[in-house]
Formats: sequence, structure tokens, C-alpha cells
Amino acid sequence: MSLVTEEIRSSASEYYKGHEICQQKSKQLLTEVGLPNGLLPLQDIEECGYVKDTGFVWLKQKKKTEHRFEKIGKLVSYAPEVTAYVEQNKIKKLTGVKTKELLMWITLGDIYVDDPPTGKITFKTPTGLFRTFPVSAFEVEEPAKEVKEVNGAGGAAASKEVEVKEV
Repeated sequence: MSLVTEEIRSSASEYYKGHEICQQKSKQLLTEVGLPNGLLPLQDIEECGYVKDTGFVWLKQKKKTEHRFEKIGKLVSYAPEVTAYVEQNKIKKLTGVKTKELLMWITLGDIYVDDPPTGKITFKTPTGLFRTFPVSAFEVEEPAKEVKEVNGAGGAAASKEVEVKEV
């Protein structure tokens, strides 16, 4: 059963469908609230939304996925539906995210970074257990936009910038 109802969808400040836009918006939201942009590396996202009044966020993907954060060596499982409440520097009441610890899958409930920033991020379970890691392990470098020189065009054409306006 989905936690996201039509009532929640209709009250959403932001609602998007499609992997590319949802991936972009989820990274943007994480950055806006002071969290690393690589916390939710979901695959094939179908829809996402954000209710600004309550801080409720949801992301729906086609199927459950697993991701290994190589810098810390942790395997994380993301359910088809991930929900949470976001605040500045915090994710609370997180659902749909588990991490493998020894031989068991452990549900995560809260994620937060310290204020003022210490470079550490803490993951907390609903039972109160927690683990702290470097924030850098969850940051994803955004690819820089490359300008390619066209043969025979010279440097003048390559340095020309293109302005894109959103409608």
C-alpha cells in the first residue's frame, strides 16, 4: 500500500514525473536543506513530490534498488517508494531505506548533519542506534558542462555562451 495518496499529491507544492527531472529535483532539494546530494541514488524514478508546508517528500521508482557507497563500503537498499520529512540539515521519519550491517538489513529513520558543519553525517535507526560517516562519502560531483570546439571555427565560436530561459 502506498503512503502517497491523491490527497497528498494534490497538496504538493512540487510534483514531477520522469526519471531525469525527479533526479535533478531530489538533488536540488537535498542541497537546499544542507544535505549531500548523493544520499538518494535511485534508479528509474517514476514520480516525486514535495509538500512544502509539512516538509513531506516522496520518490517512487519502478522497483527496489541497491547501491554501494564505495567510500564507506556500505550497501543500501531503496524500496520502490521512499518517503520522508525534510528540515534544514535533517531528514526525519524516513521510510523505504535500509542498510546492511553484518548479516542484517537495518531500517534507517533519521539522517542529519551537524550545525555548524563538522563534515560528518549521522544515520539513526528507529531504535536509537546510530552511525556517523564523512559527508564527502555521499556527495556526487555534478558533471561540468563542456564546450567543444568545432573544426575550423576557432576559439571565438567555442567561447560563445548560450543562454537558456525556462518558461
